[in-house]
Amino acid sequence: MSEQSPLDLPEGDPFGPHNLPYGVFSTAADPAHRRLGVRIGDHVLDAGAAAHALGSPYAQLLAQPTLTPLLAAGRTAWRDVRRALTAWVTVPSYRPDIEPLLHHLSTVTLHLPYEVADYVDFYASEHHATNVGKIFRPDGDALTPNWKHLPIGYHGRAGTIVVSGTDVVRPSGQRKAPADAAPVFGPSVKLDIEAEVGFLVGTPSALGTPVPLAGFDEHVFGVFLLNDWSARDVQAWEYVPLGPFLGKSFATSVSAWVTPVEALDAARVAPPARDRELLPYLDDAAEELPGGFDLRITVSINGEVVSEPPFASMYWTAAQQLAHMTVNGASLRTGDVYGSGTVSGPEVHQRGSLLELTWNGTEPLQLTNGKRTFLEDGDTVTLTAWAPGPDGTKVGLGEVTGTILPARGA
Repeated sequence: MSEQSPLDLPEGDPFGPHNLPYGVFSTAADPAHRRLGVRIGDHVLDAGAAAHALGSPYAQLLAQPTLTPLLAAGRTAWRDVRRALTAWVTVPSYRPDIEPLLHHLSTVTLHLPYEVADYVDFYASEHHATNVGKIFRPDGDALTPNWKHLPIGYHGRAGTIVVSGTDVVRPSGQRKAPADAAPVFGPSVKLDIEAEVGFLVGTPSALGTPVPLAGFDEHVFGVFLLNDWSARDVQAWEYVPLGPFLGKSFATSVSAWVTPVEALDAARVAPPARDRELLPYLDDAAEELPGGFDLRITVSINGEVVSEPPFASMYWTAAQQLAHMTVNGASLRTGDVYGSGTVSGPEVHQRGSLLELTWNGTEPLQLTNGKRTFLEDGDTVTLTAWAPGPDGTKVGLGEVTGTILPARGA
């Protein structure tokens, strides 16, 4: 009996031919050689070698150590390459060429698959923003007056975006509790997670030219999971009046796999109903494609599920975020990353941060290895997700994980 092919996937595999996320990998035999790959099941296909073996016109584009050249090639190339890859892993006549180019995931090292240009993070979940408002402004309005008029965001630090599996060193900084006479310096004692979805820009835009809502599919290549680690105590002391800085810039973890937007066609949904009229550049009522995505996220700490945030509940869509961050004429660059902001749903078990899950530490979580208000050294946080795919399939998003290491001396 012949050995089963890695291309013969179990029924319902979330990383089947309907998905095909991109990543960059190296092998133990040749660790210096980074290659563009596509995930199929529990294997990764060397995309450049496959393109060369089959005489693809995109062979040079795929024989790169990073996803960046493909990002810059634009939507037509994205579509054509995806169609070719789908054929290579599904048409039986290609198997003799393709099967030798498959590497089991356990035998490869995954790397950050693109060169990050800029990083912007948003605050787009009404449930998250309302919870945070209630925690910090118990006697005032939960939402600030501008929140339902524009997607609030901040500029992050692109240089500290790290790939899944990278350890996160506990940050140190100034912190001051309300009752303290003066600030102190030391390791954060309120280290938190933020379960988010990231979007990767491929096609750039011209300086001074806003990108409309309908431009999302022309400019955004793919989707991935993102954990925007947050030192809540550092953040609380520093962010008045300008916003997040050192409380967030120490690390942002992203998945090693980028799922093409095209793979999520079946997961597109309308955003929640809005209770006010939006300015024209944000008004998506007449858009041909709905702007929301039905992504089901799971947050685990040390292997225990603590939350299941629903991305479909996000008030502001990724298309609206893209339109807003360019409406002033700011240009897009290939490799720009923007995060959705913490994803939280209406239920307690759908909250995407420990700040909310423990109500700022007043309601600790009970885990097998003890209670948690915020993260402790040695904790490992993992985000996973899936989305509805074509014909009842599931589209898996690559996980993002990180383990907290003790603070280092300043």
